[in-house]
Amino acid sequence: MAQESAVLSPTVRVIDLKASRRALIAGSLGNVIEWYEYAIYGFMAPIIAPLFFPSADPTASILLTFMVFALAFFLRPIGAVIFGRLTDSRGRRPVLVAIILIMSIATTAIGLLPTVSEIGMWATVILVLCRIAQGLSGGGEMGGAVSLMIENAPEGKRGLYGSWSFFGTSIGYVLGGGVATFLAVTLSAEDLADWGWRIGFLLAAPMGISALIIRLKVDETPHFKEVLARRAAGETTALAPSRIRYTPSYLMITVAVLVVYNALGNTFQVGMPTFLSSGYGMSFVEAYGLSLVTGLVGACSMPIFGALSDRVGRAPVLLFGTVATLVLSYPLYLLIGLGFVGGLFSLFVAGLLIGIIGGPMPAFLSERFPTRDRATGVAVVYAVAVAIFGGSAPYIITYILLVTQNPLAASFYTIFVAAISLVGLIALKRSQHQHEHLKPLED
Repeated sequence: MAQESAVLSPTVRVIDLKASRRALIAGSLGNVIEWYEYAIYGFMAPIIAPLFFPSADPTASILLTFMVFALAFFLRPIGAVIFGRLTDSRGRRPVLVAIILIMSIATTAIGLLPTVSEIGMWATVILVLCRIAQGLSGGGEMGGAVSLMIENAPEGKRGLYGSWSFFGTSIGYVLGGGVATFLAVTLSAEDLADWGWRIGFLLAAPMGISALIIRLKVDETPHFKEVLARRAAGETTALAPSRIRYTPSYLMITVAVLVVYNALGNTFQVGMPTFLSSGYGMSFVEAYGLSLVTGLVGACSMPIFGALSDRVGRAPVLLFGTVATLVLSYPLYLLIGLGFVGGLFSLFVAGLLIGIIGGPMPAFLSERFPTRDRATGVAVVYAVAVAIFGGSAPYIITYILLVTQNPLAASFYTIFVAAISLVGLIALKRSQHQHEHLKPLED
């Protein structure tokens, strides 16, 4: 029988299994919606480019569209600080409710937005403002969702529970790509460019309402209730953020370990449809279909490797995935050039790499920060990593392709980023701040 959660003493935590599962759904569903909204923009980039960034050069239109895609990622660190601090001071639940409202309204607004041909450059300006709102709100989503899920996880299952956060991001990509593929198959090119592209953005409204209802029913986590109880008792260590351990090297190591995941996901999922159609001449539908394979494989394998990290540790699983990415990046791009079958195998393996690295990553990040800093810490390091190496990935691989006219050259981007993460893991092992499997999570 699951026990009821309550305000706890610093030495006792009771996990309500029913509340734990509810938090798992609420956190992962928010991630699904967040990354669906990012993905639908990325997948629809070739369609909306001439509508909001008209140019005599189609390539310039696409690059400008991806620059606005990247803008939301560059703003994530700001949103991470704002919403992270609110989450750590006001609670996980109320801030996550506000975040899902902001991002869903912004995405729905894009679906209703007139184009440049209708209202001129105001269309571009409003689109950019919507992406700013998405970026700021998305910056706080990851930290709050991971904190909600990890702090509700039963002992010894933080890797498994945390993996469902990144499971949500991959499923969000899959849904975004699935909707885009369905629209591309069922609508003519004219209808898709005229009104069909709006459908994917408008679907954010019912999805956001569903997530909002679920999040309103979620209780605060036992860990955060502890902090509230200690604050009420006047305990000074629970009143303010801790600052002692967060040296620049500590944070840089954390970001370095993370960046390979961001680069893999945004390269082989969001940016791949445009890359496949531009570099290999694949049809719109074939390119989308292959990217969906990556997302599904990545999502389904994350809980497996998250659970594995509960048994063998986070670092060994992350190290294996990072080294595999470093070694396999060039062969994966080489296989894509062999046609649809080669691309299918290549992107299946890419999805598996995403799953290996993404599975233990949320637990790894949460174990780097205590409860009173966790949402801010996770949100900031994730936002920095995704801003530099994630949101820019579709633009970078497309730019490399256009400059070199050699699709294989794009593989050096993931090789470079994997090398950064490998250095981070080596530094992590040598660091005295390494702390796997804290029991309980440090507060």
